[in-house]
Amino acid sequence: MENIHAKRLDAGLLEYLQEALSALDDPRLSGLTLTRVHCSKGKYHAQAYIDGVFLNQEERTESLKALKKATPMLKAHVLQVSGWFKCPNFVFAIDESLEEQQRLDALFARIKAN
Repeated sequence: MENIHAKRLDAGLLEYLQEALSALDDPRLSGLTLTRVHCSKGKYHAQAYIDGVFLNQEERTESLKALKKATPMLKAHVLQVSGWFKCPNFVFAIDESLEEQQRLDALFARIKAN
């Protein structure tokens, strides 16, 4: 079980990154929604997941490229608002769990109907 400090760190990082994304002028990034962030012990690496339900494959690829390009600005924003002396290296990925949940819900609905 994760400790409370790790959960608080993840929640804060999620909030800081969401603020930074909404402040950017890039329309590919300002409309993205982060679903969760998981930071490693020691704040060296952080895996950030974006909601890709309403994005097609091309938009997903472009969004991930734009996020990779904007990473230095995101790190600078996180350092500024958090007061930390170091910022984790971000790795962005599409959150597939929402699509999987929708698929399972549809499957259970079909089973219930029969």
